[in-house]
Amino acid sequence: MLWGVDLGGTKIECAVLENPTSTYTLARKRIPTEPQKGYAHILSQIKRLTDDVAKEVGSRPTTIGIGTPGTLEPSTQTLKNSNTVCLNGKPFKRDLEEILGLPIEIANDANCFALAETRLGAAKGASVVFGVIMGTGVGGGIVVNGKVLNGKQGIAGEWGHNTLEKNGEQCYCGKRGCVETVLSGVWLERFYQKQSGQTRKLKDIVERHLRNEDEHATATMHRLTENFGKAIAVVINILDPDVIVLGGGVGNIDLLYTDGVKTIKRYVFNHTLETKIVKPLLGDSAGVFGAAMLTAE
Repeated sequence: MLWGVDLGGTKIECAVLENPTSTYTLARKRIPTEPQKGYAHILSQIKRLTDDVAKEVGSRPTTIGIGTPGTLEPSTQTLKNSNTVCLNGKPFKRDLEEILGLPIEIANDANCFALAETRLGAAKGASVVFGVIMGTGVGGGIVVNGKVLNGKQGIAGEWGHNTLEKNGEQCYCGKRGCVETVLSGVWLERFYQKQSGQTRKLKDIVERHLRNEDEHATATMHRLTENFGKAIAVVINILDPDVIVLGGGVGNIDLLYTDGVKTIKRYVFNHTLETKIVKPLLGDSAGVFGAAMLTAE
């Protein structure tokens, strides 16, 4: 059995997979994260959740994989870059291992997404996979020969904080014009609001563009597909993956697979685009399944 925990900003999910090649779960449960109650409370919530699941399956794990917002700083083993800010600067892995009484494997949630889609989903069997998260933020994870690539500083795959627009919008990371400030759902909605003076959800903006009834919606979608092509072409030029899997709410927009792919072809350093750009198959299961896959070895 493979145990995985997906730690999100609003919920914590635990799943137990029957084996490394199956999506069949022996148990699966969610509870709220409640980050407003602080770091120690989050640790206790994970303990409570895994204890409950252990009772359900009738045995305790020997190790657990954890998918986290943010990543471990290799030199200090403290968490960084998490939008659940109470986790930042904390020795999360060490503290959780002490509370659970067993070893854990940790990876960024985008890495878990990429790993699950590589082993069980849309990129199954591919040698080099780039998993993209495009939602309220923009992140990415890299899997090479079935294993997560973390990098020297633990930031491999973080294309969302490459600079895309010189003197662009201020990003929470401290830089301006990051990919995230252009392609994330929140920032696309802000762009539309600035153009039109009206506030709309991204889904409505997409529909208005498709009905050809709103020039500002069309400008927003053009901003998305043009800049997606520019930004992802940089990733392809460096990594040259076999498959790119697009996850997150923005990743559901079909225009990325048509107009977005056309834009990639214009910017990539090759006369053709051989990289497959695909939708995920595992849905919201990818995070917790990928966390469980961290323990497969």
